[in-house]
Amino acid sequence: MTTPAATSLTARALLLDMDGTLVNSDAVVERCWRRWAIRHGLDPEEALKVVHGRQGYATMAALLPDRPMEQNHADNRAMLAEETADLDGVVPIGGAPAFMDAIAALPHALVTSADEKLARARMGAAGLRMPDTRVTAECVGASKPDPEGFLKGAAELGFDPADCVVFEDSEAGIAAGRAAGMRVVGVGPRAGAFAPDVLVPDLSSIRVEADGADGTIRLHFTG
Repeated sequence: MTTPAATSLTARALLLDMDGTLVNSDAVVERCWRRWAIRHGLDPEEALKVVHGRQGYATMAALLPDRPMEQNHADNRAMLAEETADLDGVVPIGGAPAFMDAIAALPHALVTSADEKLARARMGAAGLRMPDTRVTAECVGASKPDPEGFLKGAAELGFDPADCVVFEDSEAGIAAGRAAGMRVVGVGPRAGAFAPDVLVPDLSSIRVEADGADGTIRLHFTG
């Protein structure tokens, strides 16, 4: 893994995960999933190891592999409603407001495992601008770590995958970005275990420089 203090990357478009990357929603995610795990006779601590970055039904399928998928989808709908109603403790990741301001005029998209309603609720609770281009749970047929979401985000922005940089915090998300053929900036301590191309503690460690002549985005990383 490269050292953030000595690193820069160039891109033409940026693809942003939400939870753990722009928004710190760990408190509500853990509250909801602990309750779900206990209801199903599972160890909450073991369940929390696989919840981050995936759509809920995919997490449920991993934890209860013999359960019919329609039950996972039904539980997922209930989980999304529960998470959308619980915004206690949802705050921006360090540096997220300034980072979102810095990229406002640049090609970027939100690519999240949340549905549109949950994404709007959490971005709003964190006081962050919702990107015009977004790929939410309703837009894809497969959850991260499948690359579908990132590939769709690149296509909607009109850029090749190799020209995109992904911002992610989770194992599933980093794997999805790599599978899409993109470089990955890992945000926060959770990302460090999964070998992103660059690891930063939060978004305050990134300076964005745009070249208006050719559309190149240069990302500078500081320790």
